[in-house]
Amino acid sequence: MPRPRPRPFGRALCAMVTPFTSDGGPDLDGAQKLASHLVAEGCDGLVLNGTTGESPTTTDAEKTALVRAVCEAVGDRAAVVAGVGSASTRHTVELGRAAENAGADGLLVVTPYYSRPPQAALAAHFRQVADAVGIPLMLYDIPGRTGTRIEPDTLVRVSAHPRIVAVKDCAYDLLGSSKVIARTSLAYYSGCEETNLPLYAVGAAGFVSTVANAAPRPMRAVLDAFDAGRTAEATALNQLTLPLAELMMASGLPGTVTAKALLGAIGLPAGPVREPLQPADRETAGGLLAAYEELARLYPPAPRTGPVPALLGPVQSWT
Repeated sequence: MPRPRPRPFGRALCAMVTPFTSDGGPDLDGAQKLASHLVAEGCDGLVLNGTTGESPTTTDAEKTALVRAVCEAVGDRAAVVAGVGSASTRHTVELGRAAENAGADGLLVVTPYYSRPPQAALAAHFRQVADAVGIPLMLYDIPGRTGTRIEPDTLVRVSAHPRIVAVKDCAYDLLGSSKVIARTSLAYYSGCEETNLPLYAVGAAGFVSTVANAAPRPMRAVLDAFDAGRTAEATALNQLTLPLAELMMASGLPGTVTAKALLGAIGLPAGPVREPLQPADRETAGGLLAAYEELARLYPPAPRTGPVPALLGPVQSWT
């Protein structure tokens, strides 16, 4: 009999953007409003200062201030996981301790990038960070950005550490991920929208989604249907999210750019992106809004009983 899946940070997590003011500074009020909205719309957790949160271009002080502000806004209604990864173990430890002191419930620790450490060095890096803090870690396996895969055997080895509890998986290796899920108690979270349902079907805990910035309820509904045993419905609901997910995540633009364009179009806090990123053009933003509105129109396809609650936030015309 399969064992229950561990879910240390819930199931439906949003990789939240970092809102900026029009002059490019941190918008902490906007971050609190966006965080509260996402939790109210069904997010169990928020991942801050990750790729979508523009962590390469925010300062250490800005990262800590964002964590503190969001923790104050959501309280115990959702888990707050703070991205603290860097190319330096020492710097990662410093960021991790600062995030813990700011109230984070967990840390997202990406593979050190550019230097491409071998697997033994990776394991030592993750253990050193875990030893230095008192909150759990979610390891971030995204070799397409870092240049280094966390190999399944390495994940099995480091899973023995009591504070290494989860993986954000962007490795696109369903077999490897399935083997780690079977051999460890690590909670797997899909970090790529196209693998949300497939990975969940083989035992993952949930997802960390950029698309959930704009459409948290439809993304969560796929998991809800699957957990209720309505697998055909889960498949159908997942298919409804694909056009928006494709535009946001596979259009050639970073998800941060598309997420901020769409959030701005629907009236939620986001603001500009920081260079070297550039904002989406008017045509792209219009296409994102059209896909969003189509998802709002189609979801859910057929209510079983009673009125259907609004699944998406208010739609504003793009001007």
